[in-house]
Amino acid sequence: MFSKDIRPIKITPLNKMDKGRYSYTLTAPYGAVKIPGYFEPHFTPGEMLALGVFEGKYINDCHDEFPQEWFTTAEKNKTLSPSRPDVSCNYFKIKSRQSLKVWRDKGWIYGDDNRGWFQWYCRYYCGRRDPGIDEIQIKRWRAFKRHYGQVVRNCPANDGANGDWCRPKQRQALLQWSYPCF
Repeated sequence: MFSKDIRPIKITPLNKMDKGRYSYTLTAPYGAVKIPGYFEPHFTPGEMLALGVFEGKYINDCHDEFPQEWFTTAEKNKTLSPSRPDVSCNYFKIKSRQSLKVWRDKGWIYGDDNRGWFQWYCRYYCGRRDPGIDEIQIKRWRAFKRHYGQVVRNCPANDGANGDWCRPKQRQALLQWSYPCF
């Protein structure tokens, strides 16, 4: 299903939230996400899941929509939680996210990505393009860079060498937005 071939491929997600009511078409090559100088995520969605994001629970019901290797590697690393959110699945072992309810209340859910930015990034990475929503989400990603600057300014260069990280909550958030965090 996921290849460098750019033939349009229709996807109908069957996860708990979409339930087959939404479909989209992959029109760009898999993994072709970087826009030099404008949008350059540091991690792929698979790397993020393998490192530990969103308490291991974010897209566990999306095995049919996204590449199986994303889940296989994360399962091997024990960074997925099958039953409920588990902070020990996060890379920095700390909770660093708002609930989906807060995201909805604040108007941070755009288009058909009812789980937010990371779901958009996964779909974008796989080849879905939605120019209006893509521009909104890329601008949100760019705005998040201020957190990277705060970590760089306030944390020592050898930070984490002994497992004691400066600003772990902020670093976890950076990882969840595909920014360098260690």
